[in-house]
Amino acid sequence: MRSHPKVNGLPLPEVLVLLMRQGRWIHPGDARLREVIPFLIEPVDFLGSAKAMAAESTGFLADNPRDSRIFHEVRGSRLAEPVELPWRDVERSLLVAVNRYPGDDVGIGLDYRTDDTDPRVIASDWGTGEVCLWREVAPTFSEFARRLGLGHRTI
Repeated sequence: MRSHPKVNGLPLPEVLVLLMRQGRWIHPGDARLREVIPFLIEPVDFLGSAKAMAAESTGFLADNPRDSRIFHEVRGSRLAEPVELPWRDVERSLLVAVNRYPGDDVGIGLDYRTDDTDPRVIASDWGTGEVCLWREVAPTFSEFARRLGLGHRTI
């Protein structure tokens, strides 16, 4: 049996691992993605490997108070109370897609605060134009993949 890839200590969902291994973790096109995530106004690119996801998921914005407020990112272990949406806990989430163009500062992430094996999918929403709020896209990664029409052969 193959090892289960992890990013920052978080196990990638089995469906995502299979999609990547089968070459099916591919961007469905901007129009389809916009249908599934209408509030994600800027284009994103899917990250194709655990290494790329780890590089984009360091959570460094949570370490600067000003950036933390703007991007709604925190390190949950540093807080007395559990943090919930619209905040992204950078210790319990990772990014699977990021802005195509530098400076757009958008992304799609897996939020493990709901489940360690099939986490919910969240995305950044800059609707106010002033701060980023993280919103749920799908209750599980499996559902997100189904909505995008990515499919998978076997689990």
